[in-house]
Amino acid sequence: MKNSDFLILQFLDENKIEGIAVDNLKWKHHLCKNLKLKPDKLTLFVDHKCVTNQLLGRVNATTRSSIEDRVSPATSTVSMGDSRDLLEGKSKVADEHSEKSIIWRLTEVKERSQCQSLRVPDSLTSTRVSRLIYTNSGNAILALYANSVHNLWKWPKSDGNPAGEARANTMPKLWKPRSWMPMTNHINRMNPEDRVPCFALSKNDAYVISASGGKISLYNISTFKTMATFKSPLPAATFLAFHPQDSNIIAIGMDDSSIQIYNVKVDEVKAELKAHQKRITGIAFSNILNVLVSSGADSQLCVWSIDTWEKQTSEYLQSPPGCSAASLADTHVQFHRDQTHLLVFQERQIAIYEVPNLTCLVQSVPQRASGRITCATYSCDGQSIYISFENGSVGVYTAPSLCLRCRINCYAYAPPYPSVSAYPLVIAAHPYKPNQFALGLTDGGVCVIEPLESEGEWGTLPPQENSAGSSTGHAASSDQPPR
Repeated sequence: MKNSDFLILQFLDENKIEGIAVDNLKWKHHLCKNLKLKPDKLTLFVDHKCVTNQLLGRVNATTRSSIEDRVSPATSTVSMGDSRDLLEGKSKVADEHSEKSIIWRLTEVKERSQCQSLRVPDSLTSTRVSRLIYTNSGNAILALYANSVHNLWKWPKSDGNPAGEARANTMPKLWKPRSWMPMTNHINRMNPEDRVPCFALSKNDAYVISASGGKISLYNISTFKTMATFKSPLPAATFLAFHPQDSNIIAIGMDDSSIQIYNVKVDEVKAELKAHQKRITGIAFSNILNVLVSSGADSQLCVWSIDTWEKQTSEYLQSPPGCSAASLADTHVQFHRDQTHLLVFQERQIAIYEVPNLTCLVQSVPQRASGRITCATYSCDGQSIYISFENGSVGVYTAPSLCLRCRINCYAYAPPYPSVSAYPLVIAAHPYKPNQFALGLTDGGVCVIEPLESEGEWGTLPPQENSAGSSTGHAASSDQPPR
């Protein structure tokens, strides 16, 4: 309880204070070892034991000094005015604060009836989903599987859905052009477990660049036609991103820890960025700051100027206590919509940094019972962060402070009788619906999830949102009582 909660006590006399204490503790009097039908009010302060008169004096003195010590010294500067009006006002504020603290509970979505969810048809069963993204128009989902094949689902237009927007209560259709041949990436002879599938979608939804350990392919997303293949198979591409100002330029994170800035139109490497010690695992552009932020399997973040392609600064992630080096390997990044705050996550931690100085604003280590973090992404409005876990659950966190506001159990989206235990490997946020997201599962399934129409959003904001997180401590604990 905060010191501010005790402000009203200085306006109460001794009998009033004792009366409040009795009213709050009497409910537990039946647990006293020496139960009395009419206990003395002071005996309730010693663990609810009805004691002898010899102890009452010590209890009374201890209780008074304890209350006086806990009253905030700042109360002495409060203007007295009309003590009755001030007392009533303070009481009302305290009551409202207490009521809100008691009423708020972590929202738990444990079954399909508590949300809207669907599993898209014709998924590639037994082949895990490696990458997943919504189209920028918000009416389709593109998935890249571990076997290098892509699938595209579109929501058809109808009377009930005239815009053909993605919905969790309307089944999409697997898109197949007339001369249908699936978009399939080139695969080299490297160990399948060592391949790192990656892709990126152009802003106009016309093209996708993709790789699965071999050459990089450029596809027309409407016809599935391969427009071009480029770059030698080795070193393999591990991350791809379109330049935000020129779709002819792509950033290619490589397995050898370098980043190549490549012009597709003229088939030329414009620059090569070297600072990481291990393979590249993430690339994010900021239009506002004119920088590129890269992350690697070395737990390092680097900031590069997109005007000169020179490194501006770098920082190694802070290691939370008890985390092994293996759990801190792959580091992933995504810019907030303000393009100055950066979401960073690894298997055992998630954090928010401020760019370009790479100042850690808040860091959180989720409970180990949830398993490792498999993916995380901002909602389109930047107010929430969706985090998927190895145990199949999805946490909806508040973006500023990383407080858990809703936990979605795997039974809310899994088939009624699943044949295997699947969990999400990737998560994608809808581009303009902040409460809708999609999951790519280890069994090949793709699920779309959003709240019930009657709810509108995932839970309610926790009381901790009234205070900001710190850069040195962890975010608020997520083990709140469910409702």
